[in-house]
Amino acid sequence: MKGQEIRESFLEFFRRKGHTIVPSASLIPADDPTLLFTNAGMNQFKDVFLGTGKRSYKRAANIQKCIRVSGKHNDLEQVGHDTYHHTFFEMMGNWSFGDYYKREAIRFAWELLTEVWKIPKERLWATVYEEDDEAEKCWYEETDILKGRVLRFGADENFWEMAETGPCGPCSEIHIDLGEEACQSDDPNHVCGINAGCPRYVELWNLVFMQYNRNEKGELEPLPEKHVDTGMGFERLTAVLQGVLDNYLTDVFRPIIEMICDITGVDYHSDKRGTPHRVVADHTRCAVFAIADGVMPSNEGRGYVIRRIIRRAVLYGKRLGMDEPFMWRLVDPIVQVMGKAYPEVVERREYVKRLIQLEEERFHRTLDRGLAILEEELQRLEEAGERVIPGRKAFELYDTYGFPLDLTQLIARERGFVVDEKGFNEAMEEQRARGRASWQGQIDYSKAEVYADVLNEYGSTKFVGYETLETDSKVVALIRSGEMIS
Repeated sequence: MKGQEIRESFLEFFRRKGHTIVPSASLIPADDPTLLFTNAGMNQFKDVFLGTGKRSYKRAANIQKCIRVSGKHNDLEQVGHDTYHHTFFEMMGNWSFGDYYKREAIRFAWELLTEVWKIPKERLWATVYEEDDEAEKCWYEETDILKGRVLRFGADENFWEMAETGPCGPCSEIHIDLGEEACQSDDPNHVCGINAGCPRYVELWNLVFMQYNRNEKGELEPLPEKHVDTGMGFERLTAVLQGVLDNYLTDVFRPIIEMICDITGVDYHSDKRGTPHRVVADHTRCAVFAIADGVMPSNEGRGYVIRRIIRRAVLYGKRLGMDEPFMWRLVDPIVQVMGKAYPEVVERREYVKRLIQLEEERFHRTLDRGLAILEEELQRLEEAGERVIPGRKAFELYDTYGFPLDLTQLIARERGFVVDEKGFNEAMEEQRARGRASWQGQIDYSKAEVYADVLNEYGSTKFVGYETLETDSKVVALIRSGEMIS
């Protein structure tokens, strides 16, 4: 079953179960300053769970574009070092807003996995919260899961909370056994089991049962309405249904990996030799979708995150022998694979290509010099028997050569060094203070009226940077020292 067929079968299944199919929200969260990026399918329904909003439907399903690169949900450091973590991914989910609850949610999930997608029940396990007798009972009454395959775990694994306060509840996870070949551990003390950190057993689907509100005292109170919030990683599911142990060998990634191999002349492998391929493929997808949704690479906020992602990919590309911009050439296979599900990447293909190419060119201009300076510093420290890169040196690499801190940390970690992060932050704050001081007293807000006059007479400007990199414009006024001169 191809990736697009999996998407369609998921949505069609829940459509038949009376769910409204809701489009993916933008990667830029709407009206939620707590998030840099949409990182879960439930983000667009957060107001419903908090009791501040309503929808015209009680049941919903969608496939949501997500990015996880910072904060509590951060997969950045794992990407590339295994075959199943991603910065950009698709979250398949179904929701009930005060409608069905545990029994139906469990039955729907089992039916889709075992009857529609034909995953053998012998490969599946379920987990429930240690105090959730109801969920365990539902598993054995509503499905034909094998006896003994429902396991209980504590709050760390099976109790979901949105934040320190607010809606929360127990969850039930469905795990799949990928077989002995997925383990590959030579450690005699290795534990191979559910929630043991072994890649043989991976979570497929998380069913969250929101039945409580945690108040400011930390106490749990029953919610007036109970909700269901589920999430399943599309890339991992696709690997299971296509019979591969490596997400990057599915049809969702294969055209991208093949293009990387063609450009670099370096073959792909699922072991550590393939780490650069996986990082480049993942990070380029992330940049393509973020830029298509309106994120501009910059030095602050989500724009800085995407700039970091692009620069990490450039660094890993260099390990494949790429000393010139090449990520932009991966946009076409990404659009080829993802365009039907997400037409916005088709519409903005050329814009995304050009912007990524410009970002690559910008970083390549300083990359080699920055790497040389870092290498000199590492050699100096090694000769002195030290393992800590001074924060001010890391800041110099950031400020002069465009090296994000995490990029310096990545290179340092691979060589057995650490970075003085506190010193880096102090140097950053000193520079900001100098910047504030240099501007102090230079802005006369009493003269702001002239700008308001221009706005009233000519109207506001329209930003077209999301559609084009070049445009014709007209100068409507010249202002000097707070006075209009033309």
